Amino acid sequence: MKMLIRNILLGLILFGGICGCSSPAKQTSPRAHRSGPKNVIIMIADGGGFNHYKSADYYDCGDSPCQPYEDFPVRLAMSTYPYGGSYDANLVWHSFAYVDKGFTDSAAAATAMATGVKTRNKTLGLDIDGRPVLNLSERAKQLGKAAGVITTVFFDDATPAGFVIHNGARSNLTQIADDMLDSNSVDCIMGAGHPFYDSDGRRTQEPNYKYISEATWANLKNGSAGGSANPWTLIQTRAEFQALAKGKTPNRVFGLVQVYDTTQQKRSGDASADPYQVPLTQTVPTLAEMTNAALNVLNNDPNGFFIMIEGGAVDWTAHANESGRLIEEMDDFNKSIEAVIRWIDTNSNWNETLVIITADHETGHITGPGSGQTDRGFVWNDIISNGPGKLPDIEWHSRNHTNSLVPFFAKGRGAEKFTETIDGNDPLRGPYIDNTDIANTIFALWLTK
Repeated sequence: MKMLIRNILLGLILFGGICGCSSPAKQTSPRAHRSGPKNVIIMIADGGGFNHYKSADYYDCGDSPCQPYEDFPVRLAMSTYPYGGSYDANLVWHSFAYVDKGFTDSAAAATAMATGVKTRNKTLGLDIDGRPVLNLSERAKQLGKAAGVITTVFFDDATPAGFVIHNGARSNLTQIADDMLDSNSVDCIMGAGHPFYDSDGRRTQEPNYKYISEATWANLKNGSAGGSANPWTLIQTRAEFQALAKGKTPNRVFGLVQVYDTTQQKRSGDASADPYQVPLTQTVPTLAEMTNAALNVLNNDPNGFFIMIEGGAVDWTAHANESGRLIEEMDDFNKSIEAVIRWIDTNSNWNETLVIITADHETGHITGPGSGQTDRGFVWNDIISNGPGKLPDIEWHSRNHTNSLVPFFAKGRGAEKFTETIDGNDPLRGPYIDNTDIANTIFALWLTK
């Protein structure tokens, strides 16, 4: 039934020649979507499962829930499996290892959330037959809106790329970078991946063009990237990101943070230390500062905007089982959510803006201590709070992704529509939707008249 509904919606979107997945056609009147959300903000803690969110709560407050978004009116779980997979709520709690198989990667997850179509792992913006699928950024541009993606990892990583371009392999980084910069579907891109800086934000003697080609970097520097009609404005320093949060802005902004692969997680020092024991790199912006800058750029469009904001290095800490840096990355993500809420209260309102907070998948299989196979059978113990400012007691069971459900929060225009897309009920997590419901619901809201 969900596939039928999606096909009907897609047919309505494509009807009249307004499609063109790679290059959207002429923009439509804003009156065509006056009852849908003017602004849509999707915030993704990459790899962030229920216990990642709870760990940050315990560190910040000593209790959970305690974040403002945890009181949002829509609070659900979400399944994340890729094409050909499944989630069985009846089996997951009868086998500790069930979730360690059949998991998605970030490329397939981003494609599902951005397009409403499941695909195979490592694939960006293409269905299983290799055909480009319309994404939310492209749809926003068709409706005359602005669009952008920002992240705390390299800007052309799978999650931001999956909301912008179409490519059969997420590893084609320089090609993906070129496609993102050549795309007409975004007006703001921000992230790491600077060729002239290392993971500590120090200038290197020799450039590393892993994330962006030398030719494309030269075009950004000389102002020709994006073409003469709508060129990209390059910003790099933390001061430039901070300054962009207020006042007039360029039409299109490419913010390349002066750090190599992540804003903070890959900095040197003891990665197993407690949170903030290793000083943060002060020359790079926080995700909240990037968020404030991006919102100010996109808010130039009177028809509204779409943006995906990613705490990308939550996943990196989980792959490495770094408990302290997990807290740092979740804190950074949570502060960016606070920035979004302040922006809405100051510059918009909840009647015109929809905010979604979720994850693309869980990484690390976090539980409380003593979980797993025991003499009493399979045990899932809760993580343990040690009070504010102290690491909670957690236990890692994987260095990879899992097929676990992840949290889903929504508030604002049309948020209640997600409660109409429930797929099932998990014994522990409660009602859950699927990751494809994000795009499909937003597509439907944007068709509302």
